Amino acid sequence: MIPYGRQTIEADDEAAVLETLRSDFLTQGPRTGAFERALADRVGARHCLVLSSATAALHVVYAAMELEGREGITTPNTFVATANAMAYAGMKPRFADIDPATFNLDPDAVEAALTDDTALIAPVHFAGLPADMARFAALAKARGLKLVEDASHAIGSEYPDGGRVGDCRYSDATVFSFHPVKTMTTGEGGAITTNDDALYERMALLRSHGIERAPERMAGNPGPWFYEQQHLGFNYRMTEMQAALGATQLAKLDRFANRRREIIAAYHAGLSDLNWLNLPVQPSQTVCHHLFVLQIDFEAIGQSRAEVMARLKAAGVGTQVHYIPVHLQPWYRQQYGTAPGDFPNAERYYDRTLSIPLYPAMTDADVAQVIAAVRALGA
Repeated sequence: MIPYGRQTIEADDEAAVLETLRSDFLTQGPRTGAFERALADRVGARHCLVLSSATAALHVVYAAMELEGREGITTPNTFVATANAMAYAGMKPRFADIDPATFNLDPDAVEAALTDDTALIAPVHFAGLPADMARFAALAKARGLKLVEDASHAIGSEYPDGGRVGDCRYSDATVFSFHPVKTMTTGEGGAITTNDDALYERMALLRSHGIERAPERMAGNPGPWFYEQQHLGFNYRMTEMQAALGATQLAKLDRFANRRREIIAAYHAGLSDLNWLNLPVQPSQTVCHHLFVLQIDFEAIGQSRAEVMARLKAAGVGTQVHYIPVHLQPWYRQQYGTAPGDFPNAERYYDRTLSIPLYPAMTDADVAQVIAAVRALGA
């Protein structure tokens, strides 16, 4: 079975984790800081924090911005965590529709959805393709809004102007995910980059219980054991083992990204002539795709999505659906009154979507097998 996504773990990754297990620190040690510095340097940001998950990272960003009681706008075409973290931070999550070509949050739809209570825009770089950050940055600046990039899919991608996703040239902060199906992994894990010194300090406190350990800055310098809880924070730290794995994975990011692009080129060459299937747009800039998402006219081939997934599984090809629109989830419908029909572009996308395998360890034979299995659906 060729899964839709999986991690690539090699000998140097294993050695780094084993070395850490034999070291003096399993948490809060030197490897975490080293990974943070390497990631900040890689994307060109001033600061980086690594955390236990991207969900934790989103929560910390939103909480540090102190937007309780306000509204945040994001896309319905995302994993629930993007919006859930707003609710964790005491905000009201709201949605705007997607661009039907890129499947990213539509700036025009966001502008139409703004209210006096809107304080935050959180675009998602779906499948690795950056959203229109220049438009969102202009909108945020004009309205005095915070701007957070959910780049969980987009480590290794670039903006059209050549900047690296994560350099925060457009936003207050950027969040990455290192889940095993992403381009690089730490097992579970996430990161935040920012160029805002004050925001970084608040996020660093919230990551670890809201506790400050700096007796030299405190009255009387009580001693090296002393700490103070300044905020109601969380235990969202990344372990040293995760950070060690992240560092070795980051060193291979370009290789992983290049292989993903080779696979995507093969998919475009092998599937673009099928009139019952649409392929993702091919961007002009360098993009590291996390997903390869097909839009299939299931009615045209006389099969439901479930039947297609079963046929592909029988042919040894794993698939997945990314995503059920968040506004259709029962909790959102009950809590905020969202309903089918609210965001027709996102719902139309969902009705036709199917993700096929994409990960660096795929062989050329694997890619050919996927192409043959997809083509056979219309035979």
